[in-house]
This record gives sequence, C-alpha cells and structure tokens, in this order.
Amino acid sequence: MLHQIYISIGSNVERDKYTRAGLNGLFAEFGELTLSNVYESEAVGFSGSHFYNMVVGAKTCKSVQQVCEILKSIENDNGRVRGEKKFAPRTLDLDLLLYDDVVTEDGVVLPRHEIDYNAFVLIPLCEIAGDVIHPVHQISIAAMLANYDQSQQKLWTIEFNWSPATL
Repeated sequence: MLHQIYISIGSNVERDKYTRAGLNGLFAEFGELTLSNVYESEAVGFSGSHFYNMVVGAKTCKSVQQVCEILKSIENDNGRVRGEKKFAPRTLDLDLLLYDDVVTEDGVVLPRHEIDYNAFVLIPLCEIAGDVIHPVHQISIAAMLANYDQSQQKLWTIEFNWSPATL
C-alpha cells in the first residue's frame, strides 16, 4: 500500500549544498517528489544564520519507522551533528510531518507539532498539501494557514532550482 508522506527540509550551514543533498537523498529513496518553494527565514529559538526551508511530498510503501530511519541516515550522510541543544545550526534537518492520517507519539510524533507554530513549515506545507486534512485538528492545512498569525515569523521565497541528480 502506498502512503502519502510530507517531509520538511531545513538547513542553515552551506544551505544551498545541503538542501540539494537532502533532495537528492529523498529522491534516491522515494522517487518522484512534490516540492514547495524554498523559503529563507531567520533562525528560530537561537541566534544563527538564516535557514532555507521547504516541504517535500512523496509516496512510499515503507513504515513510519523505516521512513524515520531513512531521514536520519540522509542527515547523517550529510554531516548532521546531533547535540544536546535542540536549537542549533545544522547542515540538514529532515522531519516527517505527516504520514497519511497517522496520529502517534510512539517513537515519533505525528503529525509534527511544528506544523502548528512554525511558518517555515506551515506555509510550504500548504503550498503542496493545502487540501489535506490535519489528522488532529480536522481542518485543512489551508484553513490552518488562514488562521495562523504570520506576523511572528518572517520568511521569503528564494530562487532555487533543483532537478534529480543522475543516480
């Protein structure tokens, strides 16, 4: 059975390089990807370089756990350093936002809470999944964005072109 997944991509260290590397890794694992625009935003929760953020949609037969292991592996392959601080610079951050309409806190939190409070997640997610119903709130992602106070976080689209690398 094919499952619809949505993954956020973030980077604030060599942003262009690692955003592309993340896309290449996701394409290698999941094939065809649906891409939002890429957004630049200020770091949230710490003082640091601006981030690039986007959301990717894909289909997979893999389980939630397998998808999370793949994301962690792609991060590790791209120099992700895991530390004690939640808010810190990173080469690549890949988070599973939605997996069908699964709601769980067993090993991974789905849907990710960041959808509710981070513009750099909600806005690009809405671009590619506006009609999707949030499995907890039972309203569309577009309705969530319409109700969201966008004055708290500033972000802007950037010119970013990517096509799958020859694998």
